[in-house]
Amino acid sequence: MRILFIGDIVGKPGREAVKRFLKPLQVEYKINATIANGENAAAGKGITKEIAEELYSNGIEFMTMGNHVWDNRDIMNFIDRENRLIRPANYPVGAPGQGHGFIRVMGRKIGVLNLSGRIFLPSLDDPFSGAIRWVNQMRQETPIIILDFHAEATSEKMALGWFLDGKVSAVLGTHTHIQTADARLLHQGTAYITDVGMTGPRDSVLGVKKEIIINRFLTQLPAKFELASGPIQINAVVLDIDEETGKARQIEAIQRVAEA
Repeated sequence: MRILFIGDIVGKPGREAVKRFLKPLQVEYKINATIANGENAAAGKGITKEIAEELYSNGIEFMTMGNHVWDNRDIMNFIDRENRLIRPANYPVGAPGQGHGFIRVMGRKIGVLNLSGRIFLPSLDDPFSGAIRWVNQMRQETPIIILDFHAEATSEKMALGWFLDGKVSAVLGTHTHIQTADARLLHQGTAYITDVGMTGPRDSVLGVKKEIIINRFLTQLPAKFELASGPIQINAVVLDIDEETGKARQIEAIQRVAEA
């Protein structure tokens, strides 16, 4: 089974990159299921029902979120009824939405779990002890579990990868918008990458106009963020998973770039 996971989709440039690159990638790699992080899809902050439907229509089957999940209030109108979109499971009990879900492909279920880190991010419930509870629960239904760990610190991401090695099919880092060069299989069969990267404007600082961010560093003054224009990119990983055991056989990081 081959699963494509797309890194943080940022605004309209990111959605255009999905529209342009996704279907050719699905054909090239013979993809069975496509998952994406969509927490920045609405102008860089959050997601709306309309944008979610646009991404589904372009070939994404399931989406995860992160610390910007509540930035666009429209999500409150549909997240409880949307079984193709999840937010970090370690939000406190009572938060809208769900922290994990399933896709059915080739007669089998793929479990998807979303967690948020706690270093340099809001202090949510412990993702480590929580992961074991949710993974054990999900494994009652499927051995194939893809975890999106939306976190800032590389140490926290790598520690969770080793902690869950052999218990999930993949631990995929998101949030920092820079694709890392450490895609690998861990010892017990879990695919790992510290950050899948960003799908959006390439010539930017994490999707934002570079001049705005440079000036903010120079002056330490607040500034309104605006998404960059120009060339667009998609960052993703392809996972080859043994559908019987849930073990990963291969992980490959992908980058594609085109003029807007």
